[in-house]
Amino acid sequence: MDDLTVEQKKIDRDVEQVKARRVRDRDRMDRGLITNPKDLERMQHELVSLERRITSLEDEELEVMERLEEAQQALDSLLEQIGAADEQLAALAEARDRQVLEIEEELARLDAERQPAAADIPADLMALYDRLRQHKGGVGAAALRARECGGCRLSLDNAELAVIGKAPSDEVIRCEECQRILVRTHESGL
Repeated sequence: MDDLTVEQKKIDRDVEQVKARRVRDRDRMDRGLITNPKDLERMQHELVSLERRITSLEDEELEVMERLEEAQQALDSLLEQIGAADEQLAALAEARDRQVLEIEEELARLDAERQPAAADIPADLMALYDRLRQHKGGVGAAALRARECGGCRLSLDNAELAVIGKAPSDEVIRCEECQRILVRTHESGL
């Protein structure tokens, strides 16, 4: 847009200069200031040439004005798209903020529920769980369900299952593959 506007202004100046020259030359001829027939003929040829130049410059100006109009339409379209994208971004940011707030509330609620249950767990086991949680993407313990570790999703072989099945219920059992604490349930397949 800026380039086309500059180009249009330049052509406008050129047209005005050529028209001013044409008026000046015609005025000199009309006032009879040119008496020499050769100079008069040369001046008439120059006026014809100036008319052609004006026509050419006006054609260029029209072409630039058309391109400027197309550029303005494209700019308006892009600004409209930007406006729509900004509105969508604002809506998405608002939805994200709502979800973050809901998640934070849920975490606070779960933490409040967790504290009484965690109070009965020995400190060394809680420290192991917290350390595993940090290193294992937030999951320090996984359910042993249908002979499969819920953390790494690998099936345990029969020998491992036999050892786990014979272990006391209060013994901490860990998955040999992912090292997470295995939580035994009635669905463990032991």
